[in-house]
Amino acid sequence: MTSDILIVGSGAAGLTAALNLADRFKVTVLAKGALNEGSTAWAQGGIAAVLEPGDTFENHVEDTMVAGAGLNDRAIVEMVVEGAPAAIERLTHLGVPFETEGNALHLTREGGHSHRRIVHVADATGWAVQEALQKAAEAHPNITLVPDQIAIDLATGRHEERYSGAGNVWGVYAVDRHTERVSLYTARATILATGGAGRTYLFSTAPRGATGDGIAMAWRAGARVSNMEMMQFHPTCLYNLEVKNFLITEAVRGEGGRLINPSTGMRFMSDYDAERMELAPRDVVARAIDAEIKRDGLDYVHLDISHMPADFIRHHFPNIHEKLLGLGIDMTTDPIPVVPAQHYTCGGIVIDEHGKTDLPGLYAAGECTESGLHGANRLASNSLLECFVFGEAAADNIAANWDSLPPPPPIRPWDESRVTDSDEEVVIKQTWTEIRRFMWNYVGIVRTTKRLERAKHRIELLNNEVAEYYQHFRVTPDLIELRNLLQTAELIVRSALHRHESRGLHYTLDYPAMLPDAVDTVLVP
Repeated sequence: MTSDILIVGSGAAGLTAALNLADRFKVTVLAKGALNEGSTAWAQGGIAAVLEPGDTFENHVEDTMVAGAGLNDRAIVEMVVEGAPAAIERLTHLGVPFETEGNALHLTREGGHSHRRIVHVADATGWAVQEALQKAAEAHPNITLVPDQIAIDLATGRHEERYSGAGNVWGVYAVDRHTERVSLYTARATILATGGAGRTYLFSTAPRGATGDGIAMAWRAGARVSNMEMMQFHPTCLYNLEVKNFLITEAVRGEGGRLINPSTGMRFMSDYDAERMELAPRDVVARAIDAEIKRDGLDYVHLDISHMPADFIRHHFPNIHEKLLGLGIDMTTDPIPVVPAQHYTCGGIVIDEHGKTDLPGLYAAGECTESGLHGANRLASNSLLECFVFGEAAADNIAANWDSLPPPPPIRPWDESRVTDSDEEVVIKQTWTEIRRFMWNYVGIVRTTKRLERAKHRIELLNNEVAEYYQHFRVTPDLIELRNLLQTAELIVRSALHRHESRGLHYTLDYPAMLPDAVDTVLVP
């Protein structure tokens, strides 16, 4: 199937790009599962934007730089921050029902922010944004939305009928989840908006499909990746053995929630960040909770907002309140048991201010990228904002340079002539579990060189096993994800071993100090 532009991913970044291109071009959007199954729909918090009287772009820039521990690209941070109010305006025009207070948008505050600047839809902003973008995309005659397509690899010059080593990207090979047939999707320009790599870890707030697909595909095709060691752990994921990966939004702490050690009954953030307390950046809070849990042998700590009026809690957090009630927890009277969990991939494919990667014809936007916005730690609610700004930036650059983008040449079809159906699916499930467990234990919130070396050794062994499996058996969704998961894990471990300091999200006991100069970890294929 050929279109003008191919977008892999149907979340905020992908659909923003599609809507900005569709008035002029034919756009195909591939979704890995259902159109709304990506990370966007899971985002509870909101979108950071300077809208409060007394707040300034400079304040938002500084907050982002402080959270990012100096590893951010200031020019990119300024570009994104200054693009926020216009992005909010466009979303409002699309019908996103942001909370209001009088005649103005209601703004909440989250950790690391010096002002109230989080625009939100109760505690389910991402769902409302996804719904509005998807509705607009479905109504546009130039946008073709194709669900249940699992991208296997980028189609590059190496796949041309007449071989080329120029590195051009012409689209992707993808397998249909239902028919199990592989199709070739080609286009003049391809945008990766595939999300992060949270499922590399045992505990994650990311959706099931967050297996680093775009990062792994771009790396295999020859694109650089950067800062993969900067893996953000959300401090407060619900601890419940029956319910996996339910996030308790940052805004609960922003609106007065307190972290309590259940064995002592005492608030503990004063021991770790006396000035900012529960509103410290996520890496500080996550490490504090991790330290309390390990020191006292706890399974969890308590997040308590029950001292606030019950009506206030129910109004601000209706979805969380309802979910917890179903589990026997009334957050208006009871504390919430929480643990840290992997939450956001701050590193990724290297892109410039236009969303361009190293490879001709390939763009990327959102969580699969390293744009320079987040640095060593993402500031709360800057993630959806990045999707809108870079989705539009990539679209604008493609439109402005359309005449210089050549049409795709003949590409070889997918070759299945030398493979058979697998009779060992258990191998995939076992390897997947093993990766996620050793990544959690060895490459988690607190790291050591010895633990990282152990993870590296396991990855070397598994690489051979998975490569052999991939060569001999027909591709399945689970096999594609396992291959990408392992590739992403390798990039994370290599990056972590390379950084001999503790900065932002990368905290190692062997190098606890931060070096004077902030330098990106850039891996070259």
